[in-house]
Amino acid sequence: MQVKIVNKSEHPLPAYQTEHAAGMDVHAAIDAPVTLQSLERALISTGFFMELPVGYEAQVRPRSGLAYKHGLTVLNSPGTIDADYRGEVKVLLVNLSNEAYTVQPGERIAQIVVAKHEQIRWQAVESLSETTRGAGGYGSTGKQLRMDND
Repeated sequence: MQVKIVNKSEHPLPAYQTEHAAGMDVHAAIDAPVTLQSLERALISTGFFMELPVGYEAQVRPRSGLAYKHGLTVLNSPGTIDADYRGEVKVLLVNLSNEAYTVQPGERIAQIVVAKHEQIRWQAVESLSETTRGAGGYGSTGKQLRMDND
């Protein structure tokens, strides 16, 4: 699938880093380093604009290495970019570590995954079908490994 993109930065377009990667790394299009103190957040420019086909979204997600090594993550993860959005793609980063982190110009700060989606229409009803799980939510399935043969 081809997607129209405008790159107004000096950095490369988002790109897959491995042959079977789902996410494309996104670069910080900033003129100077941006330091995020502990628990501080900043909206970081990427310098690109895109035109997604109807029925697709781009999800902005954290880079695992930045999250693991430095506590840097995408605050509204995953951030959704809709097919009708034409503005610059920006990344809302937050520093969840106890130490300051400095984002460098051109640094890979996040990844985007383009995914197909459906729009639904609600059907108001009085009841839902029964399942074994029922209304069991958070933690209701327990922590034990379940073996189907047991």
